[in-house]
Amino acid sequence: MKKILVAGATGSMGKQTVQLVEKLPDCQLVAVLAPTASKSAEFGASVKSFDNLAAVNIATDIWIDFTTPQAVYENTKFALKHHMHPIVGTSGLTPDQTKKLQAIAQKEKIGGIIAPNFGLSAVLLMKFAQEAARYFPDAEVIEMHHADKRDAPSATAIATAKLIAASRNPENCSQTAKDSTARGADYDGVPVHSVRLPGYVAHEQVLFGGPGEALTIRQDSFSRSSFMQGVKVALSRVMDLPDLVVGLDQIL
Repeated sequence: MKKILVAGATGSMGKQTVQLVEKLPDCQLVAVLAPTASKSAEFGASVKSFDNLAAVNIATDIWIDFTTPQAVYENTKFALKHHMHPIVGTSGLTPDQTKKLQAIAQKEKIGGIIAPNFGLSAVLLMKFAQEAARYFPDAEVIEMHHADKRDAPSATAIATAKLIAASRNPENCSQTAKDSTARGADYDGVPVHSVRLPGYVAHEQVLFGGPGEALTIRQDSFSRSSFMQGVKVALSRVMDLPDLVVGLDQIL
C-alpha cells in the first residue's frame, strides 16, 4: 500500500487528486497540506492535516504537489530530503530550480517526476509538435487557460516551445526578431502567447507556417478530471524511477 500526501489538497486539482487516491486499491491517503487543511473536516480523522510546510511531521511514500508557483520549490525540496517520491504538477519551477532539485534527488538517491501537464492529449501535442518542427521550423504557440491560473505562459507552453526549438534547424527558420510585445514572449526564438479567460480550462495550439501551407496542432482539456489519468500513470511508476525526471512522456 503506497502512502500518499497531497499538497494543495483543497485546490481544484488537489481535490481531484484526493478523490483519485481514495479510489485506487494500492494507495492510501495519509496526509494533506493546504493553508486551510487543519480547519477542514472533509478528509476524515485518519488523515493528518497540515496548514504549513514547517508543521509536516510525517514521511510518506509519495508527495503529490498541486500548490502554487511560490510554494512548489520548497515543497519538493522538503519531499526529496525526507525521501518522499515527488509527483509535481505545479507550474512555476525555473530551469535553475529544477536542476537544483534534480541534484538533491541524485544525492538522496530518490526518484520523482515534474510534469508540466498530466493531460495525455497535451503530452501527445508536444510530441507531435517536436516532430513537425523538423519540417516546419516557423512556429508560434498559443495557450489558453482559466482566469485563475497564476503563471503565464504555462509550463506546458514553455516546454512545447523548447522542444520545437531543439528539433528545428534554425537556418531554415524565416522568423525574424520581434519588434512588438504583441508577438508574445520569446522562448528559444519561438513566440508564445497566453490567454486567461473565464470558461476555459486548459488549451494549447501550435501554429506552423510554410511556403503555401500551414499546420495547426491543438489539444483541449475541458475538465480537470482529464488530468487524473496522467496522475494515475505517475502514481504507478514514480517509486521505480531512479532520478527526478521532467515530463510525463518520460514514463509513458
